[in-house]
Amino acid sequence: MNAPLTLASTEAVPGTRILGLGHYRPSNVVTNLDLIAQGVDTDDEWIKTRVGIAERRWADADETVVDMAEQAGSKALAAAGVSTADVDLVIVATCTMPTPVPAAAPQLAARLGIDAPGAYDVNSGCSGFMYALNAASAAVRVGQARNALVVAAERFSGWLDMTDRGTCIILGDGAGAAVVGASDTPTFGPVVWGSDGEQFDTVAIDERTHTFRQEGQTVYRWATGQMAPIALEACERAGVDPADIVAFVPHQANLRIIDALVRRIGLPNAVIARDIITSGNTSAATIPLALSRMVEAGEIPSAAPVLLLGFGSGLAYAGQVVLSP
Repeated sequence: MNAPLTLASTEAVPGTRILGLGHYRPSNVVTNLDLIAQGVDTDDEWIKTRVGIAERRWADADETVVDMAEQAGSKALAAAGVSTADVDLVIVATCTMPTPVPAAAPQLAARLGIDAPGAYDVNSGCSGFMYALNAASAAVRVGQARNALVVAAERFSGWLDMTDRGTCIILGDGAGAAVVGASDTPTFGPVVWGSDGEQFDTVAIDERTHTFRQEGQTVYRWATGQMAPIALEACERAGVDPADIVAFVPHQANLRIIDALVRRIGLPNAVIARDIITSGNTSAATIPLALSRMVEAGEIPSAAPVLLLGFGSGLAYAGQVVLSP
């Protein structure tokens, strides 16, 4: 007869919260005119009208996903006032590591001096930060980690087809990070997430060329038609009226998509993240990068309800109301 297992108890906490944020943008600014000078068949007005981007940041040749994650993660830890000795879990959301193995998270933990944490990557493309944030919150909530560092970092400049003006004008590089810890009261609303796997190949890395491709019009119609109800459901589940949302931070895919969502959701009192204008689309990194910059600039007060909405490749999505740090 087998002896019963002795299960180590874990102590749940009442809630979780974002303790601090951080972000990093490479110093290399690439304007629309720079793209034209590189031979991209486009013009400044076409890009601004189509996607709303004036410039984006591309990493230097020797700057990696982990390098950018380190910069953002270090800043988030400092903002949170959390020591690396008190971090038990590191999650990196990324889809642009140069190889599938090794993962970015263990490397990042070692760089930051976080000793032997749980460490893994999440690859859910543009909604990756939302999935990683909720995984971190759940781990803290049930007592599996005291504090968790969540970093989204992308280096799309290494995956571009410079002859495809529909994609190479959009994508940028950067990183955003959040430290998640325990809270006496819940500050995370229920997440509303899902996916439309039948359209999985509308956003992808081409198997033959190893460059990014997407069916732009299909994604545009899907995002503008399907994501507003997800955002409204996230508000309803959190018990927050859209009129009380202080800030809306959607995935920075396209300025026209963002503006369409604002109209359909109805956010009369919210400041809207439009980081895409100067950062481009950094996939998983767009939400934490934009949120961190807005908090740093004083655009979002502490403990204010913020609506986050990730969507993109997969096609996976996640919407949630959280209180700002």
